[in-house]
Amino acid sequence: MSRLYHPDDTIVAVASPPGGAYRGVVRLSGPGIVTLLREVFDSHEGTQIDQVRCASVIPGYLRLRQWDAEPPCDLYLWPSTSSYTRQPTAELHTVGTPALLEAALETVCGAGARLAEPGEFTMRAFLAGRLDLTQAEAVMAVIDAGGTEQLDTALQQLAGGLMLPLSELRENLLNLLAHLEAGLDFVEEDIEFIGVAELESQLKSSADRIQETLLQMESRLQTAEGIRVVLVGAPNVGKSSLFNAIAGKTAAIVSGAPGTTRDYITCRVDIDGVACELVDTAGVEMSSLVRGTGAAAQQVTSQQRRQANLQIFCMDSTRPLNAWERRELSSQSPESRLLVLTKCDCSSVLRLAEDAIHTSSRTGLGLQELLLAIYRSAFLIDESLGNVVTTTAARCHQSLTTAGESLNRAILEVQGATGDELVATEVRVALDELGKVVGAVYTDDVLDRVFSRFCIGK
Repeated sequence: MSRLYHPDDTIVAVASPPGGAYRGVVRLSGPGIVTLLREVFDSHEGTQIDQVRCASVIPGYLRLRQWDAEPPCDLYLWPSTSSYTRQPTAELHTVGTPALLEAALETVCGAGARLAEPGEFTMRAFLAGRLDLTQAEAVMAVIDAGGTEQLDTALQQLAGGLMLPLSELRENLLNLLAHLEAGLDFVEEDIEFIGVAELESQLKSSADRIQETLLQMESRLQTAEGIRVVLVGAPNVGKSSLFNAIAGKTAAIVSGAPGTTRDYITCRVDIDGVACELVDTAGVEMSSLVRGTGAAAQQVTSQQRRQANLQIFCMDSTRPLNAWERRELSSQSPESRLLVLTKCDCSSVLRLAEDAIHTSSRTGLGLQELLLAIYRSAFLIDESLGNVVTTTAARCHQSLTTAGESLNRAILEVQGATGDELVATEVRVALDELGKVVGAVYTDDVLDRVFSRFCIGK
């Protein structure tokens, strides 16, 4: 077994970012840090470290090996189990010179500590019950967040946005399993611990909650590299020109002839830090005579619309709406759709939709307004995906799928009256899979996979 799983060692690492800085932080955790600190730290006021009983800040100096100078240092000490790792923990805050921090590491290791493995501080917090596995992954997501959107999602998961509902779900299933097993223990007695209707209702409710969480995770995985923004509209309304204007380059062929775009074209764009996959599609044709490549293009367009996180519905402002466009506007709109009028630099502009954004690919009219609307929509889309970070979604997808399948089989067993033994077996499988999600059930391989991605010192 890797020494990563030996929580009784005293570990140490530089916890501040690499490079020079006004302040650098050396973090320690383990049962032996009080003895160790007496060898490397001197208090200004002569404070006896082993007599400190609560979280304290102690100013003083470091005693470094092979250094004549004693650099100033503030000792932040948590001597009890109230720390992040639920072990005695300390931080040495000193001048953030890389050579000084390396010397501090060498001195502390010489006094009995060892260098921490990646993620070992957070792993100890997990093993001590300070946080569950989804929250541990959220810690890494907070560190790696590339923008406000990712940071908000990570912080919400860290605060229990995923852990709390899953823990409640596990608790409900545990209670349900207890009723089933009690009924099996007293099978010869005329005692009903839970009725068939109530059992089926609780199983369906649990299966629905798992399915809802699973859909959020699938959407999170699909948008991990950016939201999918699909331009749709009738032929020759200016989708490709608008696509090129948003992309900032000529990526799509532009022609006055209808049907120029026969497949879909994609381009990666960044809108104020929001990653988007922009998709240009073939114009929608309603003619039943469309055959061959035209029919195939229509199928591809329909597929891209279904996969879109955000649709940009383009309308030619120089002509009246056709039958398909009128039907699209009158029908219930997708949750995420922007209406856009194109060719608004022309003299004959029609008012086709009150809430549409007026644009011109030729002059740039309305382009910034459209980009801002896409940017705002991205945040609404992210909120709809729930508080799940991408690494958690990737790790937990199969476990939630298996748990949902087990509960659906349990429902069929109840409906078929095949016996509570089979129902209880399926509920146990679901509980085991949910345990893998939150970390109530784990293996060394799982911990290696989760925590090896952390940086050292976290």
